[in-house]
Amino acid sequence: MSDSSARITGLDGLRGFASLAVVLYHLSLIVRPEVSETAWAWLTQSPLKLLFPGTEAVLVFFALSGLVVALPALRSGFAWSRYYPSRLLRLYLPVFGALLFATVLIIAIPRDPASAPSGSWLRDAQATSVTPASFLAEASLLPASYDIDNVLWSLRWELFFSLLLPLFVWLAIRFRRASPYLAMMAASATIAGRMLEIDALVYFPVFLLGTIIAVNLDSIRSFAQSARTRFWPVLAVLSGAMLIASWLARPALEGRHKVAADVVWGLAGVGATLIVLLVIVWPALRHACERPAALWLGRVSFSLYLVHAPILGTLGYLLGVERWWLVCLIGLPLSLGVSALFYRWVERPSHILARRVGGYVTQRLARVG
Repeated sequence: MSDSSARITGLDGLRGFASLAVVLYHLSLIVRPEVSETAWAWLTQSPLKLLFPGTEAVLVFFALSGLVVALPALRSGFAWSRYYPSRLLRLYLPVFGALLFATVLIIAIPRDPASAPSGSWLRDAQATSVTPASFLAEASLLPASYDIDNVLWSLRWELFFSLLLPLFVWLAIRFRRASPYLAMMAASATIAGRMLEIDALVYFPVFLLGTIIAVNLDSIRSFAQSARTRFWPVLAVLSGAMLIASWLARPALEGRHKVAADVVWGLAGVGATLIVLLVIVWPALRHACERPAALWLGRVSFSLYLVHAPILGTLGYLLGVERWWLVCLIGLPLSLGVSALFYRWVERPSHILARRVGGYVTQRLARVG
């Protein structure tokens, strides 16, 4: 990894951990109706929340995408004509496969909304039926909310970022000499997005922060080699606290200080970016993310992210929230197992096809030119 073209394998492990955290988060939402307010507060308003962040873990995905999707665009020989068809197929084909999988589960195992507690994740975020119109709408990745496969809301933002990648790369390169200031502006923007309740202003700056890291990757590594190693654990604690700051501050701020609550909620994007940065600069953390189990999780992370919500939703309705412990006992290993199969039979072939199509389009355009 001597230059910015080398693969940072520790980031694969980080992606795996983030995906697993989202699975645990959705399991916690199934458990939530059966847990007392006191127990829920102990679980969510303490450092334990780092084990199962929800949207916060998705922000780690966004920062990672800003970095790893932008890196190839910085290399010589990069072709936008190859990038766009390849990237779109890499997103849409697994999404289509996941929606088919979810649809089969919904049809095969009927879901009675009356059996789910009012206001619960099962009741509000899990479809009980599928129509051709709803299927195609979610497959387009254009709606703001998703019920057939609840996690697809984040793929919508991944799609928008992927389409706008030239702009993100241009900004990061154009203001490279002022990268610290651009990063501070992006961090301020994502906080402002929470305050103004503008999703685009929340999420796009996190992608931009990842792109800024990509443009400055060599400089960041050089700085890390000369920095004091005892500084990294301190930064790790700070980034983790920022990631879940909205939960930690909830007892003091909820319902009383909305502006302050929005500010600490906005810090999650900054914390997510710092965690990505730490995997690059802190050898101990990078090595932990490069262990075989972490790398396996990273390899199937996208598949795990796509298939787990339909599985957990189906188990929740089939077994009932009162048997939450059985949902957890079955749901986690089942999600991991299905994700391995989905990766083998859907995601990996999609990647191969995407590369071939991207190469074909580039060759055809070159002949026309």
